[in-house]
Amino acid sequence: MAVFIGAIDAALPQTQCTRCGYPDCRHYAQAIARREAAINQCPPGGQEGVARLAAITGLPALPLNPDNGLEAVRVVARIDENWCIGCTLCIKACPTDAILGANKRMHSIIAEACTGCELCLPVCPVDCIELDNASGDATGWAAWSPAQADDARLRYRKHQQRLERAHGPLDLSPADTAADASAATAATTAQTAQAAAVSAAALQNTAASKVQLAAPAATDKKAILAAILAKAQQQQGGNRSS
Repeated sequence: MAVFIGAIDAALPQTQCTRCGYPDCRHYAQAIARREAAINQCPPGGQEGVARLAAITGLPALPLNPDNGLEAVRVVARIDENWCIGCTLCIKACPTDAILGANKRMHSIIAEACTGCELCLPVCPVDCIELDNASGDATGWAAWSPAQADDARLRYRKHQQRLERAHGPLDLSPADTAADASAATAATTAQTAQAAAVSAAALQNTAASKVQLAAPAATDKKAILAAILAKAQQQQGGNRSS
């Protein structure tokens, strides 16, 4: 079984994007091996990825499930450093440690290490992360080489090891049922909505919009940071009282 799971995992692009409904590519591979998940739930792998999984598992090559996303070009995240407030939320969300920075310091993305998973987007409270096309017209596996997948897998494993050293063993139980997958999606949606609300409240204090200014004034960035911290403290106080 381990060899079978390894072969399936090797056919996945290792973006660790969670769009398949599982916490990472390895857990999705395990679910496929146990016949608990279909082979058409990986948008980054595209239809070519489905064909590879079909050849390994002997299952029919179904069309990519649009509920998990659409096949598209490979993207790389880029931070607008003029608007980054140094909150570190994107650093914590990145599965391959492709973001450099520190608390209240400008963050930067290592383009070569970014898998385009987009997990940094919903957690950014000031919407300062953009996605750039990194593959031209190529999509799926045509936009992502086996060497890149191997590097992403290695970086993800090192990321996990770093977290385990800091916090102990990680609980990455796969979504064994559709209900679990739906709950994970709902949680992500809630986090996105919360980040959007915080961002909106913060940007109301800004004197000028991003479109009008090439770079925000220092006072504007302080106002944004103050609003975000106040919101977080308010939420923490509500959680303690409930």
